[in-house]
Amino acid sequence: MNTQKDSELRTAHGLWRWPVAVLLAFPIGGLFADLAVDGVDSAGAAVAEGLIAGVVVGAVEWYALRRWVSWFWIPATCVGLAVGLTVGAALVDYGIDRGDLALMGAVTGLGVGALQGLALMQAGHQFSSAALWALANPPAWALAWVVTSYVISRNIGELCPVFGASGCVVFGLLTWALLAFLMNRKESASRETMTEAAAR
Repeated sequence: MNTQKDSELRTAHGLWRWPVAVLLAFPIGGLFADLAVDGVDSAGAAVAEGLIAGVVVGAVEWYALRRWVSWFWIPATCVGLAVGLTVGAALVDYGIDRGDLALMGAVTGLGVGALQGLALMQAGHQFSSAALWALANPPAWALAWVVTSYVISRNIGELCPVFGASGCVVFGLLTWALLAFLMNRKESASRETMTEAAAR
């Protein structure tokens, strides 16, 4: 039990880049997207802003996770964000009320989480780990948007494609804990496989 706990702690320490990556990637990706398109107010704008922000977010997240995932994480994040944002924003008619932002965030998180889950499976993670990640993203994205709506309420009208820095802190820390569990799970499975192979 202690060995398992120690292993999880080591993995969590190895993932210290994740919350930092989230805190940097989302605001920068959102800024680039807004400079290029200027607000998610139509389906076309949502696709464009989602793709631009998704490339930045995906690339920075991949750098933090490169020990555990392949480059496929980048296009998965890019496409997932574009599709999720387009559907989510249209679903709330591009509204910016707190409930609208939470629902849009949940749908966006579903798109991102589902495709990132595929990226996890492509990198050799179990289906159950990919499913956990996919299921955790919608509420995490929704909560991050709610937190953002309280902290920078005056800027919500700018129709950004991703939540702000305050939401990043919440999202980064919550998903950090889950990622530590998932990555440790993969490393443990790999060690067991190597041990079994050596014993033959």
